[in-house]
Amino acid sequence: MTYIQGQKTEPGCVFCNAAAMQDGIENLIVWRGSEAFVILNRYPYTSGHVMVVPFAHYPALEPLGASARAEMMELTTFALRVLQQVYWPQGFNVGINLGAAAGAGIAEHVHLHIVPRWQGDTNFMSSVAQTRVLPESLEDTYRRIKQAWDEARQSRPITTVSPITTPMP
Repeated sequence: MTYIQGQKTEPGCVFCNAAAMQDGIENLIVWRGSEAFVILNRYPYTSGHVMVVPFAHYPALEPLGASARAEMMELTTFALRVLQQVYWPQGFNVGINLGAAAGAGIAEHVHLHIVPRWQGDTNFMSSVAQTRVLPESLEDTYRRIKQAWDEARQSRPITTVSPITTPMP
């Protein structure tokens, strides 16, 4: 019902608040790495819409260390594999909206979106009624992705990357 009535405003950063909670359906965190985590989008465009978020609270990528940026990409790659297994999408949108002018809903804490896509998945509800229709609840999405994530980790661990020690030019 909260989804229908609108976003609940909470003080502070929604990502930092979620990271401070115990993982589960309440905070929708699927996985925690050492410098970033994977969380379901509470207001998804499609089922399986997840985000990769660094623990460090910055509005852009540049202030993050190289190891945090590298971990974000490794988590993105792993998330793509898990989402492919769970939803069999025909494609993905993967991206970062930097700043409110670029469409960032939470501009103060950089995050990367991973959105599964299917041919013809944009429908009149999104375009005309500004309403999204999802075939499953967030709780079901969380359970499906979390289970597949944990199973995939057992057979193929997430690659860890050593921090780059030389500065970028």
